[in-house]
Amino acid sequence: MPWNMQDYPNSFKNLPQLVRKKAIDIANALLADGYPDDWAIPIALSQAKKWHDDAIEQELAEFKREPNPKKTDRHQSDKDNSRLLDADTEVKPSENGWKVQTKGAKRASDTFDKKTAAVKRAKEIAANKESAFQVYGKDGKKQRTIDM
Repeated sequence: MPWNMQDYPNSFKNLPQLVRKKAIDIANALLADGYPDDWAIPIALSQAKKWHDDAIEQELAEFKREPNPKKTDRHQSDKDNSRLLDADTEVKPSENGWKVQTKGAKRASDTFDKKTAAVKRAKEIAANKESAFQVYGKDGKKQRTIDM
């Protein structure tokens, strides 16, 4: 069920208004891609907080001026993304450090300087998806798999 600024998941209640707006927007897009409510909510909550922490003032101001999300908003749906729901997350070396990426995704969700930070983020994602994650070494070989 899509949400708006007056009707949203209880877990969004104590968020600052701009973070709540972003979380609703993300959650509605996830629903359009076929994610169930109980997956869309924690993913949207986590991503909205991260977006807010990483956004520059100009980006925050521009998003604040955008219309509030509505239940009737249309989101571009990519049914191929639904296959990523059950896909494991991977921590692999990259040019810029360590990347966290869902197996089969086109791009990494996060990149970190330190492997420990990447593993921590992969653990959060895998816990939200109730999946597993694999950790690779600098040589590209799988070191371990952790089930959540």
